[in-house]
Amino acid sequence: MAMPNTWKEPPPPSDDRFIYLLFTAQQKIRNHLNSALTARGVKVTTAQSGILFLLKHRDGRTMTELSTILAVDNSTLTGLADRLERAGFIRRDANPEDRRSSRLYLTPSGREECEKAKEVIRAVNRQVKEDLPEADLDIFRSILQGISRKFGRNNGPQKGSDGEGTP
Repeated sequence: MAMPNTWKEPPPPSDDRFIYLLFTAQQKIRNHLNSALTARGVKVTTAQSGILFLLKHRDGRTMTELSTILAVDNSTLTGLADRLERAGFIRRDANPEDRRSSRLYLTPSGREECEKAKEVIRAVNRQVKEDLPEADLDIFRSILQGISRKFGRNNGPQKGSDGEGTP
């Protein structure tokens, strides 16, 4: 015996699933990238590599600075930094300007790991872009940058024209 359909509203049209499509694509790329890193013998994850890249660009950043740039909360960054420190890729030194915080520095093995990760990430980046016309890539890049600006860190719900907060 078939169960009656209790669905009152039709499912949203496929073009209304923008957030779902963004999240799904991001997760698939992250999984693919982490698999590629592992396959090439890189010992850090995509998230951990972001910390290494930022420290390579400017060593001695604080945890707060890194969490702001990476748009993650402090507890998430602490866990990532703990694993990098245990692996010997970074070291923490007390911050002479603020005893409550520490500064992170790349170790020599962290610099090597950073270079290995960068090579794999560049290859996957090329793979993502292959077969896409440059004009489409420019538009997509612009859209992603616009979304990032619109919903950047600490941009909570915005007031709508009716004065109500919108998610």
